[in-house]
Amino acid sequence: MSTRMLSHQIRYEQLSFWRNPQSAAFTFVFPVVIFVIFGLVFGNKPDHDMGGITPLQYYSATIAAYSVMGACYSQLAITLALRRQTGILKRLRATPLPAGTYFGGLVVHCIVLCIIEVGIIIGMGAAYGVTPPHRWFEMIVTLIVGAAAFCSLGVAVSSIISNADAAPAVVQFVFFPLMFISGTYFQITSHGLIHLADVFPVRPFNRLLLNSFAYDKGFDAQALLTLIAWGVLGGLVAVRRFRWDPRPE
Repeated sequence: MSTRMLSHQIRYEQLSFWRNPQSAAFTFVFPVVIFVIFGLVFGNKPDHDMGGITPLQYYSATIAAYSVMGACYSQLAITLALRRQTGILKRLRATPLPAGTYFGGLVVHCIVLCIIEVGIIIGMGAAYGVTPPHRWFEMIVTLIVGAAAFCSLGVAVSSIISNADAAPAVVQFVFFPLMFISGTYFQITSHGLIHLADVFPVRPFNRLLLNSFAYDKGFDAQALLTLIAWGVLGGLVAVRRFRWDPRPE
């Protein structure tokens, strides 16, 4: 993979993103709005039901996770479906740009967005008096692994979307139920739901970020392996099923 071509592709993705200011603004504003609402509703006093941390410490982690998943999974899947239908992917395939460089540029672009979004959430937390993350190394590793895994899943899901109009519905059909049963918006007390959610990638990602953001714990090996396994599975599905042209299989 040419470093020059990769950097050019990353720059192209960044310019394409920032040249749509409305989309860029809502990408960053939505998590902030959720954070402010939760701050008004739950406050920032220690809660025994949350293991002694404050509600905003909890939501700093889960909203950061939500931001990463939104940028790397939802947005990526919808973007690829749209580019396939409009013929952009087909034209790209006819150029000398290697597929690995193209997807590498997309992944790095998504990671850059994640860094900005998580930085905003940490800044918002500081403004509300939330303790900064305890374990920066674990948090950074978790964010990189999570971003790569959800990018992989975003590409995989994009391969089963038949047209761009269906993309938001398909993406959210998978995404939102998992968000709710994984403790993103509120803690789950049902052991059955907890065990079910642990099988999927959202709750393990939440747990890993909660450990580094709030609970001052090291890596949860099971959660990390689950996240990596889903990333590998998404990659295998993407390699097998991804299409560059809009023609149905």
